[in-house]
Amino acid sequence: MKIIKRNGAEALFDKSKIYAAVCKANDAVEPIHRISLEQISGITDRVTEKCEKLCRACEVEEIQDMVEREIMSLGAFTLAKTYITYRYTRELVRKSNTTDERIMSLIECSNEDLKQENSNKNPIVNSIQRDYMAGEVSKDLTRRILLPPDIVKAHEEGIIHFHDADYFAQHMHNCDLVNLEDMLQNGTVISGTLIEKPKSFSTACNIAAQIIAQVASNQYGGQSISLTHLAPFVDVSRQKLRKRTVEELSTARVDFTDEQVDKITEQRLAEEINRGVQCIQYQVVTLLTTNGQAPFITMFMYLGEAKDERTKADLALIIEEVLNQRIQGIKNEAGVWITPAFPKLIYVLEEDNIHESSRFYHLTRLAAKCTAKRMVPDYISEKIMLQNKVDKNGDGQCYTCMGCRSFLTPYVDKDGKPKYYGRFNQGVVTVNLVDIGLSAEGDMDRFRKIFDERMELCHRALRCRHERLLGTTSDAAPILWQYGALTRLKSGEKIDDYLYGGYSTLSLGYAGLWECVLALSGKKLTEPEGEALGLEIMRMLNSYTARWKAAENIDYSLYGTPLESTTYKFAKCLQNRFGIVKGITDKSYITNSYHVHVTEEIDAFEKLSLEAKFQALSPGGAISYVEVPDMQNNIEAVLDVMSYIYDNIMYAELNTKSDYCQVCGWDGEILVVEDHGKLMWECPSCKNRDQSRMNVARRTCGYIGTQYWNQGRTSEIKDRVLHL
Repeated sequence: MKIIKRNGAEALFDKSKIYAAVCKANDAVEPIHRISLEQISGITDRVTEKCEKLCRACEVEEIQDMVEREIMSLGAFTLAKTYITYRYTRELVRKSNTTDERIMSLIECSNEDLKQENSNKNPIVNSIQRDYMAGEVSKDLTRRILLPPDIVKAHEEGIIHFHDADYFAQHMHNCDLVNLEDMLQNGTVISGTLIEKPKSFSTACNIAAQIIAQVASNQYGGQSISLTHLAPFVDVSRQKLRKRTVEELSTARVDFTDEQVDKITEQRLAEEINRGVQCIQYQVVTLLTTNGQAPFITMFMYLGEAKDERTKADLALIIEEVLNQRIQGIKNEAGVWITPAFPKLIYVLEEDNIHESSRFYHLTRLAAKCTAKRMVPDYISEKIMLQNKVDKNGDGQCYTCMGCRSFLTPYVDKDGKPKYYGRFNQGVVTVNLVDIGLSAEGDMDRFRKIFDERMELCHRALRCRHERLLGTTSDAAPILWQYGALTRLKSGEKIDDYLYGGYSTLSLGYAGLWECVLALSGKKLTEPEGEALGLEIMRMLNSYTARWKAAENIDYSLYGTPLESTTYKFAKCLQNRFGIVKGITDKSYITNSYHVHVTEEIDAFEKLSLEAKFQALSPGGAISYVEVPDMQNNIEAVLDVMSYIYDNIMYAELNTKSDYCQVCGWDGEILVVEDHGKLMWECPSCKNRDQSRMNVARRTCGYIGTQYWNQGRTSEIKDRVLHL
């Protein structure tokens, strides 16, 4: 059994240290207040047993909490006071410098928390260590200076989660939709260099890759671009290639027809599209931004976004190439084709591609093949989104999310036109619904009272995010604010106007609806009573965001949080506060947003149908998924699920597996096994457990991770049941 020390390092559990600590405290009190050595042994054994039952590595603070409770259960309150005083004194000493030990432990790669904090960051790499070091300083400043103490306390106790505190010290926002069209059509500036409108598709792709890297380095969340914005440059290249072909044939004095010229031109154009798409894909997966990872980029594929038929046909050519290249994958260091995490792909299901008779159905079949092989693309139903996202003109809108699931709310500009690209999210604060549900002890009146208190806490935390951005000048991130990614302000101008009026959003996140409903009613979301209560809670959450928005002219929006490391943190905090409650706190993770629990046996179509009701009440972002086996030989089943998505839910994905063992060449599923209370990844063929010698890709929070996960998320992955 392992423990996590205060500096984040992992160590073997040693029960003798518990015994010794209690003995020291016992010796420090008057003999009349002491307990016997047998009682100290009993405390040690009971705490050890509790740690073993958690089936995860306990933190030192958790163990000390257990010791306190055991001492008090014996009525030895003077001893307990002495033990608590000693802990407090040591805590004051540690707080005199809150960052040094954690920074040193991450440099030496012994910090388990940071090693598994982000499934797309390798903490051994210097650039990532540098980002983590800066993050530790930022978190320290945030805790001690920038946030009110009660918000810090609530965050540390897992009552709420103040996201991305490692970047809060800087005036940075979360995620956005890059206005690639403006930057390509009207030019931009990168690192002080003027970049004019590209004169070919391949050049446009090269510039797009540079823009992606620059944007990623000036914010901390994901970004999305639309392939539609690249499509006009296909015809630019076509005309250029056609002219060159005619010149070459004329110079060679060869007789030719227009049809022959067109054929040669299209062949050459296909080669250029291949090179351009390859440029984006390989630059994205090989670039390291200033936060030490590949850009968190989403590419949006929506035929209905094209402005004319020529552009739509050319967009289809780009989409086809993107899908083909993703099916192939990228080569790892051993030269084997594997699944990359990015770019994330989103494919819109629409009338032009959803039916076998549709003009672009061949792209949908290709997308299904890609999903079966590489877990992407994810799918947006144009049909359902037009129903869910209606602007003030009464028009339904279809557009991409930011990053993995964060959606902007419908917006029209001063000219009455829909506006999405160039908009952004200010940041996220998430409420732990499970904690409210358990604290209420089945009393709905008490639930509403606590709920109201937690919402006010979240509101003030979100205001901190908003106020941190107020007064930021465009010079903080010229690529975003001056050169077109978001807007084109002058040097020195403030971004304040873009923080109001619905242009950008603030996200109220929520987690653990499944466990919350179960704690309150004893019913699951899959049961009628549980579903009704879950929907009521979702409507309550929306009522608060609507109230804040009306009062402040700030676009607060409800967001189904993609907990990654925080699912583990919340679970540990719940166990500390409430103990082990069957079906609620007996796992080392809690359920993301409104999702059906990963262990629940449910049909794929039933799951999507149920979750669609909750997704519609999560306007700031949400995604649903179905867990499926290897589908590469069952593409028709993938297409059936895609068709169901089109008719029933706005945004969904299929979770498959895509692994490779570099030791023996196994390309099936790498398994999660338990070893002395710790979960490990193991090749079922050769039993290899060296994570540096295997490639594992799993979708965990709406996006693919390839650098492994903490014990809580790994446990959740292990527990997943198939829905198909």
